[in-house]
Amino acid sequence: MRIGVQLQPQHAEWSDLARAAAEAEEIGVDVLFNWDHFFPLRGDPDGKHFECWTMLGAWAQATSQVEIGALVTCNSYRNPELLADMARTVDHISGGRLILGIGSGWKEKDYVEYGYEFGTKGSRLDDLRDALPRIERRLARLNPPPTRDIPVLIGGGGERKTLRLVARHADIWHGFGDPADVERKVGVLDDWCAKEGRDPAEIERSVGVGRAPGELGPALHRLGIRLFTVSASGPSYDLELVRDWVAWRNEMNAAAS
Repeated sequence: MRIGVQLQPQHAEWSDLARAAAEAEEIGVDVLFNWDHFFPLRGDPDGKHFECWTMLGAWAQATSQVEIGALVTCNSYRNPELLADMARTVDHISGGRLILGIGSGWKEKDYVEYGYEFGTKGSRLDDLRDALPRIERRLARLNPPPTRDIPVLIGGGGERKTLRLVARHADIWHGFGDPADVERKVGVLDDWCAKEGRDPAEIERSVGVGRAPGELGPALHRLGIRLFTVSASGPSYDLELVRDWVAWRNEMNAAAS
C-alpha cells in the first residue's frame, strides 16, 4: 500500500510549492505528483501557475526519498522522443525515482492558448496509442540509459481505448470515482489484460481520493487498489488529509506484515 499526493501547481508561489513538497516527504508519502496544465483548473482561470516538467526536475534535486511524477503528462504537448529523453534525464537527476505518468489530454484552453491542435477525444487517444511505442523505443536507445525501467502510469478510465492501452503499456493505472465506479473499471481492465495476454497482477491500481480513509480505504483496498492519491491546491497546500491516509497506510501495512 502506498500513498501519493498531487500538489496542484495553481494559485501559489514557487516557495509555497517547495515547502509543500518538503512537508509531504517529511510526512512520509510514497509519491509526489504535480499535473501537466498551463492554467489553473479551479478558481481564477488566469491565476498563478507553473509548468510541469521543469518542476519535476527541481523536485528531483530537492527531494531524496519520494517517487515523483506528473498526474499526468499530456501526450499532445511534447514530441514522444523528446518526452522519453526528458523522463530519462529526470530519472537520473532523482536517482531512479521518476514515474512517467501520461494521458491523452483534455483541457481545451491549454491547447488553444499554447498553439496545439485540440482535435477530438478519439484523435487524442489515437495519438497516445501511437506515442507510447515511440517512447518505449527511445528509452531503449538513450545513452546513458535510464537507471531503471521507468514505471509508466496511464491515467483515465475510457473502457474502449484507454484501459486497453493500460493493459498493453502501463505499470500503473490511475483512475477516479467511488468504489462502484472503480470496481467496473478494474473489471474492464482485467478483461483487456486477458485479451492482450498481460498478467493483471503486473499493473498497480491507483485511485484519487478526497475523503477520509475510513470512508473509502477498505472498499477500494478490497478492489485491489494499492496507491491512494490525495490532491492539495495552492496557495495553502493543506496536507492534513494526507497525514490521515499515511497513518492508515502504516496501520494496514503493519497488519499485513
